[in-house]
Amino acid sequence: MKNDSVMTRVKDLVGDAGVGVFTTINEMGKPCSRWMTPIFLPRLPGALYAVTSQDFQKIGQLASNPNVSWIFQSKTLDRIATVTGTASIVRDPGLAAEVLEAIGPRLEVFWRFAGDPKKLVVMETVIESVSWFSPFGEGKFEETTHE
Repeated sequence: MKNDSVMTRVKDLVGDAGVGVFTTINEMGKPCSRWMTPIFLPRLPGALYAVTSQDFQKIGQLASNPNVSWIFQSKTLDRIATVTGTASIVRDPGLAAEVLEAIGPRLEVFWRFAGDPKKLVVMETVIESVSWFSPFGEGKFEETTHE
């Protein structure tokens, strides 16, 4: 399976699932996972985007250790993808508007906890590797990106 086809499958799964589990490492070296709503932007391949509040704990965690992972699954568990990479906060109003336009309708839970909308920031995960698992299909594939 070519890297491009794995990424296409991952992008399709992220679009279908709408949410994924995002994991950071806290200051004590322990993993911290939470559900988030990410998006791929066609004009920026090789990265995954989400919004967060600058008041959330993950901001400090990313400053200390930018290594992260995402996991996505279909409702029937016939497609599972894990994405690893490095994440950072991008304080770009244009990018924030683009990301919000793409995922805004799916952020109902986020807005309940985010507080002040002026504190919204965009998180960018630069993808370093992907793992694809289809237990009833083609099996498991792992690939590293080379950008």
